[in-house]
Amino acid sequence: MQPPWNSSKPPAFTRHVSDYLDDDAYRELQNGLTNNPELGDLMPGTGGFRKLRWADKRRGKGRRGGLRIIYYYFLSDQQIWLMTLYDKNEASDLTPREKKALQAAIAAELKMRETRRARKK
Repeated sequence: MQPPWNSSKPPAFTRHVSDYLDDDAYRELQNGLTNNPELGDLMPGTGGFRKLRWADKRRGKGRRGGLRIIYYYFLSDQQIWLMTLYDKNEASDLTPREKKALQAAIAAELKMRETRRARKK
């Protein structure tokens, strides 16, 4: 039985996912993350985001040369944020500026969630 995880995607991810993954591959990604949300490696300097190396079957690439999926998972809310994805040929890693933006985004989101929880008490 799969845990009751759900995923959230910003508009940028939604716009670009079909450029990299067909419906079956996208479902496979979601199932992989649902079954093991710690699948990706923690990315230093991002506030807890993870980078997952994922095979790009459409282009015949394995995990090492394939896609990079950047995501964050909220253990307490059982939610996965699928933030962005890109081909390794496009970028080998995020820039310091991009990492800082991720860190700011997650800090704001965590603060908002904390405020919501405090109001419910």
